[in-house]
Amino acid sequence: MLYRLLSNVAIMEPEDGLKEKLALAEAESRPLRVKLGFDPTAADLHLGHAVVLQKLRDFQESGHTIVVIIGDFTASIGDPTGRNKMRPPLSADEIAANAETYLAQLGRVVDTDRIEVRRNSEWHGRLDLAGTIRLMSQVTVAQIMTRDDFRRRFADGLPIHLHELLYPILQGYDSVMIDADIELGGTDQLFNNLMGRHLQEAAGKPGQAVMTMPLLVGLDGSDKMSKSKSNYVGLTDPAEEMFGKLMSISDAMLPNYLELTTTFDASEIKGMTDALEAGENPMGIKKALAANVTDRFHGSGAGDAGRAHFERTVQKKAPSEADHVPLPVNGLTDGATLLDLCAAAQPDQSRGALKRLIAGGGVRLDGDKADDPNAAVDAAPGRRLWIGKRDRFVLT
Repeated sequence: MLYRLLSNVAIMEPEDGLKEKLALAEAESRPLRVKLGFDPTAADLHLGHAVVLQKLRDFQESGHTIVVIIGDFTASIGDPTGRNKMRPPLSADEIAANAETYLAQLGRVVDTDRIEVRRNSEWHGRLDLAGTIRLMSQVTVAQIMTRDDFRRRFADGLPIHLHELLYPILQGYDSVMIDADIELGGTDQLFNNLMGRHLQEAAGKPGQAVMTMPLLVGLDGSDKMSKSKSNYVGLTDPAEEMFGKLMSISDAMLPNYLELTTTFDASEIKGMTDALEAGENPMGIKKALAANVTDRFHGSGAGDAGRAHFERTVQKKAPSEADHVPLPVNGLTDGATLLDLCAAAQPDQSRGALKRLIAGGGVRLDGDKADDPNAAVDAAPGRRLWIGKRDRFVLT
């Protein structure tokens, strides 16, 4: 069970923190109190959240007490983590609606009948100015400015509002109030979680161990999964949409997604990653991944249905005449180039952007890849031009 609790952990502070806390719980004949906090800043959870939620489920199945903090007070401030400008605060109605949605979606990963739910407005809403000043006195400006995003914004001359500096202190105070033994989070929450440990010790309590999980890269392959970047797979996405989104990840992302999003055991994952390294076509493995994740959130059989839909609508679809937009070519002169043809089809696109698209293999003429922007083309009626994945034209 220790191996399972330690799997997919990116950072542990202190290094033997989990073992120490497990020994303490055994000595005191009690379960650990394992904390995970959410600021309800959006309506839905996604696969990136599920990485941490799965660890919460691992602790739950090991018999420990799960404490979920709904940051209804801190959401009104806005977490500045990873941002170069102030996050707009939400209204009380927006926070309440998002919180209810979050709690409903937690049940897709953890047993919500066996969790302790707290809202941090319980204690933050009662703090008077004197109490807030006492809390702030436990933290130095130098400590706060070690946070990467604050340090970068200060160096770049970007505004840092005083209430943003309070955010990690308020999140850390949550751990004091619920006597957390362990706090979970993504690696981007390491500073905030360590603040909780610091404030517990300042209050004369044992400091929590901090366990952070890797951040799941979004579908774009560059940034962490986030609704604000539209690169996410939502836990409530319809099964066919979930399967299709997962089929869009790059081949290079497969090992990471196999580790962080699926229920395959370690030997199965190793077999698939070994096959990828040996040069096996990744399509079959990607379909297995998408089916596993879809089954996980929609029930057994949903993955097979998603696969059938994907193969029917994407892989086996033959473009029909109705898919093609008529493209008059009577304005093109003899000796027109492929770039000229694409520019006539998409006049709103810059020629530079189209040139890069062509050179990158994103254009086909009569089904064949055409990657020379300066190649002369025979603009005969009936020829078919495909630009990107969706734009299809028939010359008239």
